[in-house]
Amino acid sequence: MASVNTNYGAAIALQNLNKTNSELERTQNRINTGMKVSSAKDSGAIFAIATSQRATAASQDAVRSGLQRTQSITDVALAAGDTITTALEEMKGLAVSIQGSTAGSAAETAYLAEYNALSLEITSAISGASFDGVNSLTTPLGVAGVTAVAGGGKARAGATTAIVDTAITTVTDALSTLGTQSKSLGRQISFVNKLQDALEAGVGNLVDADLAKESAKLTALQTKQQLGVQALSIANSSSQTLLSLFR
Repeated sequence: MASVNTNYGAAIALQNLNKTNSELERTQNRINTGMKVSSAKDSGAIFAIATSQRATAASQDAVRSGLQRTQSITDVALAAGDTITTALEEMKGLAVSIQGSTAGSAAETAYLAEYNALSLEITSAISGASFDGVNSLTTPLGVAGVTAVAGGGKARAGATTAIVDTAITTVTDALSTLGTQSKSLGRQISFVNKLQDALEAGVGNLVDADLAKESAKLTALQTKQQLGVQALSIANSSSQTLLSLFR
């Protein structure tokens, strides 16, 4: 039945057009943001999961920074340790020469001067092995075995191979521990990097839009929108057809 009061065809056409416009808006938003879930309105559950995982991934930055700081402290100590061990190796040879020289001779004096210069280098290396105010050599190396050769001003009695050997053992043990710690820290940093990458990839799987798919959908919806406008126009013209019957 034709009626001027009710245009059911136009109402249906308008509903379909509104639905198409809504889908078109959603698709355009996905293309603009690159995300299929950019707010809780898109999907409350997925948005909550993604937000939680983003926070977890962001917290790994602080974890990595802390590990890198500790590794830097350890690496600085290891670098100083190389200087110390080199000095001790030279001092052992000098200790042999000192003990083999005549007491009070010019040769003993020269050997002692070089020995003491190296001991001062060790003292300087230990005190300078600091990063961000932390010196990890102070505790593990601040023992009698090293301080016995790291003061300078040593006379013949303080320059023996036994004293140097004790210092070498102390230093190499400490450096072995520090080297193990540095490798462990490196592995932990690698794990944090991989974990953060996995978390970010997981969030992307949840919220990122398939732009190729959305682009194809956009074209289809734009065509559908144009057809909807034409359908609504045709439905609205039915009243004009009814009017022509009375002419």
